[in-house]
Amino acid sequence: MLRHVIAPLRHFSQISNEILRHPRLSSDAVRILTWQLSLPPGAEESLSRTATRAGIGKGAFNRAKTQLKGEGFVHEWRQQGLRGLWSTVQLVSSVPLTAEEALAVRNGRPTAAVRDERPTAACPAAGEPKGRAAGRHPEKTPAENTSIPPSPPPPDSECDREARELIADITTLDPRLTVPRGMVPQLVALASQWLDLGHTADDVRGRVRRGLPGRERAIHRPGGLLRYLLREPEPVPPPVAPPATTPPPRLTAMRECAGPHHMQPMLFTPEGDEELCAMCRGASPLQESAAVAATARGAAAVRAGLSGRSAARS
Repeated sequence: MLRHVIAPLRHFSQISNEILRHPRLSSDAVRILTWQLSLPPGAEESLSRTATRAGIGKGAFNRAKTQLKGEGFVHEWRQQGLRGLWSTVQLVSSVPLTAEEALAVRNGRPTAAVRDERPTAACPAAGEPKGRAAGRHPEKTPAENTSIPPSPPPPDSECDREARELIADITTLDPRLTVPRGMVPQLVALASQWLDLGHTADDVRGRVRRGLPGRERAIHRPGGLLRYLLREPEPVPPPVAPPATTPPPRLTAMRECAGPHHMQPMLFTPEGDEELCAMCRGASPLQESAAVAATARGAAAVRAGLSGRSAARS
């Protein structure tokens, strides 16, 4: 016979070989007893409930319960409450107890079986030994909170709040992105990494939008897809340098000529405070008169043309 046994590091219970190898207990009785002994302190699970969870039928449960009571591992008492309601108190022990010893355990008094299990002088324990109150429950619910309060969550940063809002509104990009509730904290942490590097919320949405499949394809695992798209933040592009300051345009230094020699406004670059261009400054009086006359004739022709158009329309 070969055996390969690995001692568990957690989630185990210490059960004596006397129970596992008991010659008068059936497998159902041993299973119910070991199940009850493995429950955490303060658990209020009845034997019938344990049998139901273990897949033991009603007939097999009654036979197993009779065996456990006959061997002294289980004791029961019927009692009547203040309002006249009857209830059953069950005591499960890891060692066989007589009726007197079980009654003493129920009432919180040490029994012979308990005294025999006290540490000996060869291996002293810290402090004085005390009797066990197996199966007893508090008489009344304590007024104060005896549970360990959870540690306060760390203060939220601006990036964390923005990341939560981003993941909460991710379905606006595509109705197929229904994020499972259990993956929200993981996706919020990934989005926070993008925001911490300097990306904006629009950058994250753009990364998700570029990685989505076509509209005709279904997304079976939207949470996994988002985790894949956001697992490695992209580097933030360097800021674009502003364009160099251009010199003022050439027109700002020019001036309109005030002379009469031009049919249209004439711009020139003055060298000082002059108001006439070089052509007007160098024109003779005769040329100036001819220019004025030409300007007058042109204006008269324009007025005549406009008058003729008006007469034709009417």
